Amino acid sequence: MRFDLTDLRLFLAITESGSITGGAARAHLALASASARIRGLEAEIGTPLLVRSRSGAVPTPAGEALAHHARLLLQQAEHMRGDLARYGKGLKGHLRIWSNTAALSGRLPHDLAAFLGDHPDIDADLEEHPSAVIVRALREGLIHVGVLSSAVGLEGLDSRAYDMDRLMALLPRGHRLAGHDRLAFRDLAAEPFVGLATGIAMQDMITGEAARQGLALKLRVRATSFAGLAEFVAAGVGVAILPDTEVRRLAPSLPVEACAIADGWTRRTLAIAVRDRGALPDFARRAYDVLAGAEAPA
Repeated sequence: MRFDLTDLRLFLAITESGSITGGAARAHLALASASARIRGLEAEIGTPLLVRSRSGAVPTPAGEALAHHARLLLQQAEHMRGDLARYGKGLKGHLRIWSNTAALSGRLPHDLAAFLGDHPDIDADLEEHPSAVIVRALREGLIHVGVLSSAVGLEGLDSRAYDMDRLMALLPRGHRLAGHDRLAFRDLAAEPFVGLATGIAMQDMITGEAARQGLALKLRVRATSFAGLAEFVAAGVGVAILPDTEVRRLAPSLPVEACAIADGWTRRTLAIAVRDRGALPDFARRAYDVLAGAEAPA
């Protein structure tokens, strides 16, 4: 059987995204090209690899087996690339790093930009996902590095504390809840609410917490950015929740008021984690050590 790495990366992208369309986008391929590659794989193996439906695509038992071996092969290819990169120019390490919304709105972009600037031999794919998805991807070997809430459980992973994350309430100036030292999430959920777009990790967390408490958010509008969210709040559309880093950046220039939230789930420790530091390719190990603020051991 003959497979190329592009085919294997595409197949994994499809299994991760749940659709051929999503997988093609992740693999930076046209949909027609991606579909043809999957048909070629199935013809080569002689059995269907995906169950296709209107809602997406899921792997068959043969597809699950292929995904398992594809992960191992791609990991070995990255190890080879990392080992050979030190002997000459032209080979680049390709870092896969996933982060939750809080870290992306905090120091991670600055830290990663500085690292990539100092390491022109390394490229990176940075994606935003909920912490629960990130920890699963780490355990399954889909990514090199994850920046996520430590509350999801990091047992068995190599991890270090990275940053603190606190969510704040943002209210229109003069709102009836303004002026309190702290507000309960339950009180905020009873107000007209401005949310973030579906699929943004932080919004998924807020919606999930509302469901856990038996609350229904009164969503009036969804914004695609924190700046847009703050503009809606300033216009009196509703209240919102966002990271304190964004509150400090946006609130001074808008007619809004910020307030702490009393619920413990809004204060979290962010961790940076890998599956096994010793098993990482050299370029990924360097990234982990630098981003975690530690020098790589000799």
